[in-house]
Amino acid sequence: MTTGDSWRERRRALLRDDPAAAETAARLLEDMGTEERDEEEIEAEHRAGRLAAVRAYEPDAHLDEELRLRLTGPDTEGGALRFQWGDALLNPVENAISVAAGTPVQLELTGISAGSTVIHVRPVPSGLPPEPAAMEAPPTSAASTGVRTLTRLLAALEAEQDVREWTRLFEPVDTLARALGKYGLDLGMTWYGADGGMRRARLTERGRRHVERLRETTRIRDQEIIISGRITELRESGWVKVKTGTARNAHAYDVHFEEPEALLRMRPGLGDNVHFRVRFRQRLDAVGIARSTEYTYLGPAAEQSSLPLKP
Repeated sequence: MTTGDSWRERRRALLRDDPAAAETAARLLEDMGTEERDEEEIEAEHRAGRLAAVRAYEPDAHLDEELRLRLTGPDTEGGALRFQWGDALLNPVENAISVAAGTPVQLELTGISAGSTVIHVRPVPSGLPPEPAAMEAPPTSAASTGVRTLTRLLAALEAEQDVREWTRLFEPVDTLARALGKYGLDLGMTWYGADGGMRRARLTERGRRHVERLRETTRIRDQEIIISGRITELRESGWVKVKTGTARNAHAYDVHFEEPEALLRMRPGLGDNVHFRVRFRQRLDAVGIARSTEYTYLGPAAEQSSLPLKP
C-alpha cells in the first residue's frame, strides 16, 4: 500500500533542518490536506492521463485491456502462486466472465508480479479487424462487458444483497466461490479498460458465505403434469424411464413410483407406450435455480403429448 502524499513526506524530511521552511511546508500540507490512494488507483489515473494526451493527436486511440487477479490468504504470505490454485481458479474466472458477457471470452496469462500473488491477464485477441468506432464512443469489448457485469454481482455478494438479477451468472460464481473456499483464499479483481477506466471487486469469505446461504436456502415448487412416451428402462425399486419421442435427443424422464408394488401390478414392458400423471417437483435455491428435480407417479392419464419440460 502506498499513499499519494509520499512526495510531501519526502519534501518535509528535506526541510527538517530549516525551521522556517519546515513550518511553511507544514502549513501548506495542512491546507492541501492528505489523500490516501493505493497503487491501482494511481496507475488508473496515469493510464487515463496518457490516453487523454494521445487522443489529442489520435482521437480513436485506446489502451490495452488488462485484468489483475490478487489472491490473499494465510498461504499467500510467501508471495508464491501454487499450481493447484491456478488450475482451480483461472478457468472459473474465465467461465464467469464469458457467461456475464453472453459470449465466449478467452483469457491468457501475461505475468505474475514479483513478490506478490498478483496474476496479470488479458483477453485473447479475436483476430478480426476492429470495427470503426465513433470518436465519442470508446471501444467496448466482450471481456469489458463481462467484467462490468461480474464486478457488479461480486459487489452485491459482498454487501449480502439480493442477486436474483444475475441468476444466469450465479452458478459460475458459485463454482469460483467453492474453489476459493477450498484453499482459504480471497480474490481481488481489478480491470483496466481500453478507455482508461478502472473497475474493482472482491470475493472474500463474507461474499462466499452469502453464496453458500443462497445456495443452501431452498423452497419446493410442485406442479402436476402429464408424461407420455415409451418405456426404455425398468427397475424393480420402482423407477421407470419414459422417453417422449423416437429421436435420439428426445426428452426422457425418470418417474418414481413411491409404492413399487403399483408398478409391478401394471406389468409394464420395455417399449410399451404409457401416459402417466406425475408430480413435477423442483427444489429451488434462493436465486431461483433448480437444485433438484423429481417426477413422482400419481396415476394413469388419458393419452396426450407430454409437456416440453427438461428433466
